Amino acid sequence: MRRLLTGVVLAAALSACGSRAATEPSSSVGEAAPYHVTPGVALRPKPIPAVRPTTFDLFGVRADVVPVVPVGTTLTPPSDPLELGWWGRKAGSKQGVTLLIGHTVHTGHGGALDHLDRVPVGTIGRVSGVRYQVIRNVPMSKKVLAVRSPHLFSQTGRPLLVVVTCLLSSYDPATGEYAKNDVLIARPL
Repeated sequence: MRRLLTGVVLAAALSACGSRAATEPSSSVGEAAPYHVTPGVALRPKPIPAVRPTTFDLFGVRADVVPVVPVGTTLTPPSDPLELGWWGRKAGSKQGVTLLIGHTVHTGHGGALDHLDRVPVGTIGRVSGVRYQVIRNVPMSKKVLAVRSPHLFSQTGRPLLVVVTCLLSSYDPATGEYAKNDVLIARPL
């Protein structure tokens, strides 16, 4: 008798709540349909297509981005210290480096990247709407940068954003030269 009563109570509870499986959508008007997931199908956000970089926004720095063309093996930033130069892969590409370069003004005022070295790891920014998160921000001598550039600016391998400028604190007023560069590396989100 106890089993029969338990079965009747369970059947009544199922009919009151709906006897469909939890993954079946509800068809009753006014009822909220449960979230339906097809087994084996992962939900992913729609990927952002790769775009030509035109804007840079990171840690309070906002700058326009223009393409630059190498002369031999040398890339020269745009003459306007408030603009950044772009070379390499488009922002949001599936592989390879999107390289941005810009000037630092030795007075610490007037260059878009004057204080790039202050951007903390973990900071999130955008290049033409594509989100990136900083994973490294390191000073590098010009000699080390030259040696590492084939790997650092690779157009194959994992997608990265690399931003390079002269390191403001390495400016030598006697020579008017910078001894080091600041290299910021970010991964797409």
